[in-house]
Amino acid sequence: MLHIHNSLSRQKEVFTPITPGKVNMYVCGMTVYDYCHLGHARVMVVFDMVQRWLRTSGYAVNYVRNITDIDDKIIKRAAENQETIEALTGRFIQYMDEDAAALGVQKPDHEPRATQHVQGMITMIEQLIANGLAYPADNGDVYYSVHGFAGYGKLSGKSLDDLRAGERVDVDPHKRDPLDFVLWKASKPGEPSWDSPWGAGRPGWHIECSVMSCHHLGEHFDIHGGGQDLQFPHHENEIAQAEGAHGHTYVNYWMHNGFLNVDNEKMSKSLGNFFTIRDVLAQYDAEVVRFLMLRTHYRGPLNYSDVHLDDAKHALTRLYTALKNVPAAAVEIDWSNEYAKRFQAAMNDDFATPEAVSVLFELANEVNRTQSAAEAGLLKALAGLLGFLQRDPQAFLQAGSADGLSNEQIDALIAQRLDARKNKNWAESDRIRDELKAAGVILEDGSQGTTWRRQ
Repeated sequence: MLHIHNSLSRQKEVFTPITPGKVNMYVCGMTVYDYCHLGHARVMVVFDMVQRWLRTSGYAVNYVRNITDIDDKIIKRAAENQETIEALTGRFIQYMDEDAAALGVQKPDHEPRATQHVQGMITMIEQLIANGLAYPADNGDVYYSVHGFAGYGKLSGKSLDDLRAGERVDVDPHKRDPLDFVLWKASKPGEPSWDSPWGAGRPGWHIECSVMSCHHLGEHFDIHGGGQDLQFPHHENEIAQAEGAHGHTYVNYWMHNGFLNVDNEKMSKSLGNFFTIRDVLAQYDAEVVRFLMLRTHYRGPLNYSDVHLDDAKHALTRLYTALKNVPAAAVEIDWSNEYAKRFQAAMNDDFATPEAVSVLFELANEVNRTQSAAEAGLLKALAGLLGFLQRDPQAFLQAGSADGLSNEQIDALIAQRLDARKNKNWAESDRIRDELKAAGVILEDGSQGTTWRRQ
């Protein structure tokens, strides 16, 4: 029985889908004007893990992750680059797809783009105005009237009084209340725009997710996910919009992954500790990055550093080494098996991947002890549910670079060492071994000859 920590109730709840056997899930995706960063990577990997486990558990999953392809940052960057918005967003959608694929992230079932759903946004705004929850201002903008929605603050736990007390003096004279947020922005010269009952303009950011999620999943669906930074105001505003327009519950289970820190500080361009996925993948194997992200519970903070990545690489190396020594038999997972049962229990406890990963290490130790091909097969199969251990073990262990030595150079040095050993030139043999070790290459002599891996 799957339990999910619901951000709305602030506690774990038994997961009961609206339609038995089916799960509708929406996750806030990327704004495509630049390369994806590590925070984006965490969202992609976490909810890829979630949808994988839901499917493993027998659910038919409809997974939607949107793309924001129109907003202030996109307009500004396209103008700076002197290119069209379509060219800019198209390029960075391609880069996003490449980064996601490298991290083992499976494609969502649907990836709607904001620009494809503007008419739906206009329709929802019209409904909110009709329901007395939104108002057109004399500057051409349309605002949501926060005080009109009784449930505002239920996701974040913030009251309107607390929010107003912490609000800076709002200089926008067109709002009735400083907390009101924009649903429709009047167009400015040179900006893209769509016709609407309130004049030419474009949608605000919050409205797009309410509309796209309901379009693909219905007005009431099972799971909505995203980063913790979106809980307020974005997800709070989504609830206000969808429930204000439709008059009933929007989402049953809200899931939020924790923040990503760099050396215990929040990642920030201003702090100079900002990393794109491509920055990291230029130095570290993508599977190592995925492993780092899933060995921490999705709701907790994830601390990124070279030290943590090096540790993740060594840990993943241990698992691959078990499979290198004992070729895995193809197996179907027997969930009555003690290891499989404990793995399943961990994942059903709010996707507790740290505990599930610890089961993998115990199983790897057992494989090393018994040399059982069936247990090696179970190790590979269980790890595959998290997106690990599906490569040829030797290919993983030899991946990367070590002080500029290519695989061919390493093989040549090993051949020289073999000649030295045949000639009983033990000093030369040791010298070559030490040279390789200094370059981060570990030799392993066995009955089948000498193999090597990178440190």
